[in-house]
Amino acid sequence: MKNIFKIFLSALLVFSFGSCEDSNTVVDQVVADTQAGAVLRTIEVLSNTLNRSIPSTTFSVEVEAQDEENGALLESVDIFVSIRDLTPDNGTTVNEALIKNIPASAFSVGPVGLPRATVSATFGEAEAAMGLNDTQHSPGDLFVFELRLNLTDGRTFGAADAAGIITGGYWASPYKYNTLLLCAPKAGDYTIDMHDSYGDGWQTNSGGGGDGIQVSITDADGVVTVTEFGMCTPYGDGSFLDSEGCTPNDGFNASTSINIPEGTAEATWNFPGDAYAEISFEVYAPNGDLLLAVDLGASPGLLPVTNCL
Repeated sequence: MKNIFKIFLSALLVFSFGSCEDSNTVVDQVVADTQAGAVLRTIEVLSNTLNRSIPSTTFSVEVEAQDEENGALLESVDIFVSIRDLTPDNGTTVNEALIKNIPASAFSVGPVGLPRATVSATFGEAEAAMGLNDTQHSPGDLFVFELRLNLTDGRTFGAADAAGIITGGYWASPYKYNTLLLCAPKAGDYTIDMHDSYGDGWQTNSGGGGDGIQVSITDADGVVTVTEFGMCTPYGDGSFLDSEGCTPNDGFNASTSINIPEGTAEATWNFPGDAYAEISFEVYAPNGDLLLAVDLGASPGLLPVTNCL
């Protein structure tokens, strides 16, 4: 049976963290064995989408500063931004730009005795820092935010200083965060044609089924409605793909639709993963235009589905 084998894929834009109960033990062990430095650990990514139609939409992340003096060396954190232009018609390149400096006074003592803060920047602030206008970026492009940790002794730590042991696992300190540009979508029924190359339905983030693709629809009042879809699995592990909400199929193919209502301010599409590199699908606009084609083995994370008003 295929679901005997389990493959665990790490998310592109979403992080998960264990308990912080052993924070002091981990910090002491690492600091004792290495030359002293500092890290800015990700606690939670609070928002990683920006609506280019709404300047006040915000990138936001909660972080924790760690150094050999338990955060006492924290001087400030800088937020930089650059653009990753995924729209060939634009071809925009921008050197990284400083948005703002966050002083140590904005941090408070967290549950393990280290400084924590929520740092953020709006779309309007990021666009202005780079000197861009709305002809130089499009929905589906990425704003890349980088945090740099400044210490009172003059040292600075950022993405260029982070080895693999720092960017993942317990430390979860990537310093850089991809943030997707969105827009207010056109209303209507969006069609999704789904496929499984093995012929046994979908297994996303679980070998026996898993979660479906989730579409989060935000109305003008900020109310969010989440719709989930995906090809049903025959394995039955109690997940969404083993529920009445999934789409029946012949093992290989299925089709469904998602309605985006009038007045929608934002719609985000999140893919949970492809456990066996067998899932593919296409998303079509209400007028039949192909918006996105995803091939086998795609990584989990936000999907660049855009169809702007």
